[in-house]
Amino acid sequence: MNLVNLTINGKAVSVPDGTKIIDAAKQVGVKIPSLCRMKIDEIGFVNECASCRVCMVSAGRKLVPACGTMVKEGMVVNTNTPEALRYRKNVVELLLSDHPQDCFTCGKNGKCELQDLAADMGIRDIRFKGEQSSAPMDTSSYSLVKDYDKCILCRRCETMCNDVQTVGVLSGVNRGFNTVVGTFFDSKLKDTECTFCGQCLAVCPTGCILEKDNTKEAWDALAQKEKPVMVQIAPAVRVGISEEFGLEPGSISTGKIVAALKALGFDYVFDTNFAADFTIMEEANEFVQRFTKGGDLPIITSCCPAWVNFCESQFPDLTKYLSTCRSPQGMFSPIARYYFADKVLGKKPDEVIIMSVMPCVAKKYEVKREELGENGILDTDLSLTVREISRMIKEAGIDLANIEEAEFDSPLGYSTGAADIFGVTGGVLEAALRTAYTDITGEELQDENIDFKDVRGFNGIKEATIDINGTKVNVAAASSLGCARKLMEELRADIAAGKPSKYSVIEIMACPGGCVNGAGQPFHGGDFEKVKARGAGLYEIDANKPKRKSHENEDVKKVYAEFLGERGGHNAHIYLHTHYFDKSNPYAKKAEEAECTVE
Repeated sequence: MNLVNLTINGKAVSVPDGTKIIDAAKQVGVKIPSLCRMKIDEIGFVNECASCRVCMVSAGRKLVPACGTMVKEGMVVNTNTPEALRYRKNVVELLLSDHPQDCFTCGKNGKCELQDLAADMGIRDIRFKGEQSSAPMDTSSYSLVKDYDKCILCRRCETMCNDVQTVGVLSGVNRGFNTVVGTFFDSKLKDTECTFCGQCLAVCPTGCILEKDNTKEAWDALAQKEKPVMVQIAPAVRVGISEEFGLEPGSISTGKIVAALKALGFDYVFDTNFAADFTIMEEANEFVQRFTKGGDLPIITSCCPAWVNFCESQFPDLTKYLSTCRSPQGMFSPIARYYFADKVLGKKPDEVIIMSVMPCVAKKYEVKREELGENGILDTDLSLTVREISRMIKEAGIDLANIEEAEFDSPLGYSTGAADIFGVTGGVLEAALRTAYTDITGEELQDENIDFKDVRGFNGIKEATIDINGTKVNVAAASSLGCARKLMEELRADIAAGKPSKYSVIEIMACPGGCVNGAGQPFHGGDFEKVKARGAGLYEIDANKPKRKSHENEDVKKVYAEFLGERGGHNAHIYLHTHYFDKSNPYAKKAEEAECTVE
């Protein structure tokens, strides 16, 4: 490795050839501000288009962008010359001059990188006055809101959508003052191939892209007294919400959030993990049936709604390989609505309200899928992100960090350790293998063999070969839609060549790292160590659970006995399974309309 020697603010430093100035500066403790630049090595995300020009530094006799300039031997860099400081401040002032002055009511208030930079630079006045660019806000989807007026053209969302997720919905359009990062034919997000994964939201430095805010509907539901209000909490929520209340990333806050939700007024607080155990019971059974009877393999997990949407729109020919199992959210709600409401509360299905707290914005879209309901009643009424429920807790003056812990309500609150690891990439696959092994062999995995560590970690694609009673089973876990695309294109090529896939089971999560990095989690600002800490918290919960295999959950067995019948049976398919659609080519109609307008 060739090293380059240079000086930054009078300090000598040696860095590998090809290093950018902004990274070299970190080696000597110098932070250079930037808005467009973000680099997350763990997921291969690099946005250094040098579009914002906030990172300008002095290199010799000229100013250069630190994020777009490589170091050179003998280079002398100064980051705080009067010229550099004045230039950077002017750039931020120009951005502010074309930015809505609504910080107090903006959903990103207090967590906006533009706001932070303005404060750091001591900007107290908007010197530049004039026309502001404006474009209609896109509120078309159930998941995302895009406010074009708050876009600073950093292109982070474009890079995430195109290069990491490979969805290809966002791109810079128009020129000059009218430039926006928009969609093909100015389509609404709901009319595009957007999967609603929300990773564009996760990297946006301002309030240009945010989740659809459903807190008002939640408050309204809690205020009424006619219908009991239930809420379920996803696995990754208990290790994500901690950061919103000043606790260390990855802190396990299960009992605290239960207590906070009860204090908010929810009548019943349940655990989505309970349904995650059901997911494994059905998914493992489905895999075993396909594996032993020659069904369609690989079986591909279907817990992630953004991934399901991606498959339906980009690989509709491969949806038959998807497990027909609903997500844990999709399984929990019908059990709560048609079993718990009737058997425990004596209520009809439409006489209860069911909400969820999820680390994901795609769950807002998922709850509106018409097939996830019955007789015009959607199974889940409302889905909130971690950030939304945190705002509600703060609004109510509840001190989550110091609240006395509480337990989930019974019987939909008990889960095994297998359910907890659903929130991290590879976790669904590992949980399924624990039960599938017993289904195939009739034997229980011993404690020393229960951890399938080969499918753990944050690599984009993880592969492993599992020995099940002498039979080698090849499995894979993909994290991010870009990695999912690679596996799907391989599968499509194998089918075209008449070859069987090398995998028997594939897990796919749309968000890099899984639900611990969901777009509804606290913003991490590119610090992936926070995401890793959340994942470690889930593995810690799993390791400390007395039961760690889904088929050991006695409450799950009881619901099968009293309501669902056998695994994979008639009632199980009604309430726990689903079907898929061909959503390919959403632009076709737009293209036809455009051709019709040409004279």
